Amino acid sequence: MIGLQVKKITVVIFGALLNAIALNLFLIPADVYASGFTGIAQLASRVLEEYTPFYISTGILLLFLNIPVAILGWYKVGKSFTLYSIISVAATTVFLGIVPLQALSDDILLNAVFGGVIAAIGIGFTLKWGASTGGLDIVAMVLSRLRDRPVGTYFFVLNSFIILTAGMLYGWEKALYTLVTLYVSTRVIDAVHTRHEKLTAMIVTSQAEKLKKAIHAKLVRGITTVPAKGGFTNDNKDLMIIVVTRYELFDLERIIKDVDPYAFTNIVQTTGIFGFFRKD
Repeated sequence: MIGLQVKKITVVIFGALLNAIALNLFLIPADVYASGFTGIAQLASRVLEEYTPFYISTGILLLFLNIPVAILGWYKVGKSFTLYSIISVAATTVFLGIVPLQALSDDILLNAVFGGVIAAIGIGFTLKWGASTGGLDIVAMVLSRLRDRPVGTYFFVLNSFIILTAGMLYGWEKALYTLVTLYVSTRVIDAVHTRHEKLTAMIVTSQAEKLKKAIHAKLVRGITTVPAKGGFTNDNKDLMIIVVTRYELFDLERIIKDVDPYAFTNIVQTTGIFGFFRKD
């Protein structure tokens, strides 16, 4: 368990470093904006610098923006997930102060593409290890647990606000390059982690009761159990069907591995669900 936590923290810190590199070496010097709270922090920092006598760095603003979200996540999502998110945001803030703020290229398209790719690799691996970069990830987790509503809508609204504000303040060319960054980062995150908000796990196991208790202790999700029989061994088993969000996939994988490492699990995309998406 300790080894797993060390690996997880290492991945989270590495993801934060990649995010800081993407921002300070590519996106910020080119006035191209990232997605989510990071983009909001970039935009707010630029506006404060140009239109007020004050200046607050992107890293500090990112930390401030995530404080109320972290408090919400602590009570509504879970202490472990939120703690790793706080580590990610704090590490990003530190690395933004360490990595020099300079442009590696004068080509805005190169900055937009490489900045988006590098940031997305860090975000993708962080999500893959069951953590997040804070901000909208925690908001998505809260919404997914409160009601079955597509969180992509909220991502779209916030990112649209970033693009429109950047366009009105600094020219529509900057806004279009920001759109390129958002598209590239989304595609890379999909490749590293998963593009689907909800996933269905079908687990064939001989330890159904133990596995069910372990899952319910960690995840607020309903489980359907169907009797099954091995086609080769003729052993009696159970087929467990559970729908989870992409943020819960790591926890589910660890639970299955700990309780029944011999279980056969098939993960498939879920395009839509009807009924209650929670455990009563």
